Amino acid sequence: MTKFVFVTGGVVSSLGKGITAASLGALLKHRGFRVSIIKLDPYINVDAGTMNPFQHGEVFVTDDGAETDLDLGHYERFIDESLRSCNNVTTGKIYSSVISKEREGRYLGATVQVIPHITNEIQERILKVADGNDVVIAEIGGTVGDIEGLPFLEAIRQLVSRVGRENVLYCHVTLVPYIAAAGELKTKPTQHSVNELRRIGIQPDVIVCRSQYHLESDIRDKIALFCNVPKDSVMEAMDADTIYRVPLQLLEQGFDRLVLRRLGLPVGEAPDMEAWIRFLDRFTNPAGEVEIAMVGKYTSLKDSYLSVMEALTHAGTMNHVRVNLRSVEAEDVEEKGVEATLAGVQGVLVPGGFGSRGIEGKIAAAGYARRNGIPYLGLCLGMHVAAVEFARNVLGIAAAHSSEIDPGTPNPVIHLMEEQRHVSHLGGTMRLGTYPCALAPGTLAQGAYGAEAVQERHRHRYEFNNDYRKRFSEAGFRVAGVYPEKDLVEILEMEGHPWFVGVQFHPEFLSRPVRPHPLFREFVAAATRTKQG
Repeated sequence: MTKFVFVTGGVVSSLGKGITAASLGALLKHRGFRVSIIKLDPYINVDAGTMNPFQHGEVFVTDDGAETDLDLGHYERFIDESLRSCNNVTTGKIYSSVISKEREGRYLGATVQVIPHITNEIQERILKVADGNDVVIAEIGGTVGDIEGLPFLEAIRQLVSRVGRENVLYCHVTLVPYIAAAGELKTKPTQHSVNELRRIGIQPDVIVCRSQYHLESDIRDKIALFCNVPKDSVMEAMDADTIYRVPLQLLEQGFDRLVLRRLGLPVGEAPDMEAWIRFLDRFTNPAGEVEIAMVGKYTSLKDSYLSVMEALTHAGTMNHVRVNLRSVEAEDVEEKGVEATLAGVQGVLVPGGFGSRGIEGKIAAAGYARRNGIPYLGLCLGMHVAAVEFARNVLGIAAAHSSEIDPGTPNPVIHLMEEQRHVSHLGGTMRLGTYPCALAPGTLAQGAYGAEAVQERHRHRYEFNNDYRKRFSEAGFRVAGVYPEKDLVEILEMEGHPWFVGVQFHPEFLSRPVRPHPLFREFVAAATRTKQG
């Protein structure tokens, strides 16, 4: 029988429910259990694909092409499993499915209601993920008390009657704030949050307390008493220097053992976290540092490029250096000049994105890296701007551009993919998910991967125009990888440059703490060599 762990949050948002869920998943995975994690998000959008990064953060893409919440990135990085569209459920998906079933007559004329039809649909989505797994961890987005989250909470309350209380554990993540004026931690917000959860009908089995400071015994006693849980079920999650330290913090407190005992699963030996510990040791004690500029249009909000930043951390740690990230707004490059904004960096990265804002700044950044022999990594749009810059300033095609930005350009070195020409709906219609890439022998990309072909995740509508392929190659910007079935350019790299690579896909989604993505690893290695001279 599959076991279920439901992670809820109280008091305020952004407490780290996703990291708590991912950390538990990592600990159980390292104990040998088959684990999957699902995110239940209460927003009405069908998926994250059309949501503003300033509001929602990055869109994480799965192998099967789902545009999901960024927490799925945390889940994948922590449990080292590829998740799928079924691992991210939104209110929009639930209502769309229920309405579709109603129109098909599948409810036999019954009045369709939140209970039982919406709550049953939520439960079915949770149970679907259970197939083949020992433990399913489900994070409920939002905060207890939010009106939009009530159907999800009711669904997980009801699920007990279907699977048995012995197969369910409720974990509540809450805030224990420090009031400086009083000089003490306050438990009242946690008490109120748990009381709200109990009013809904859910008694938490374990409470994870976010805090700036250590929870003394009297604080734990108070929380245990007023929240009706054993004292050993009150865990602390103190602020950490990196999210990758959280699993070890919870391991030290016996969080995974408590969960296993409560669910009736064998505790066995402690999880083998040696590789994780080595990663943290290298992270904490780097041999050097390197500065890399990331030039984008959403750099003021770090969550907008979360997977890119994590991939750089993984790669830096593998290279025994700390990556100091210089987040550069592309519009600042346009206004202040490329020399003023990028001077002194050892690497330049332009991430994916859409739209015209700051595009000339990104093009200038690619040109700065090309002219000065600075390692460059362009991701999706980052490859596009590098191609435009090369066409303009090396090939002498002054009007070269992407038709995404300038639909009337006479020289569209980047143009709309053929299958995208008649697309009218924006949501879920891009080239999404995993596609194969055949690597050209002797290229930087092939050397990084150490393989002849790879699988990478995509999210785009525009591609390199093959009409310009020969001119690019003859001038030294060669094709290093293609999608064989349709001969689409997947990788471009600069000959005679220390390290200059642009890719059509998003390698950041496949990077892991103990197994950084090869392209990020080699990009940071090249930047380190640049600093060393």
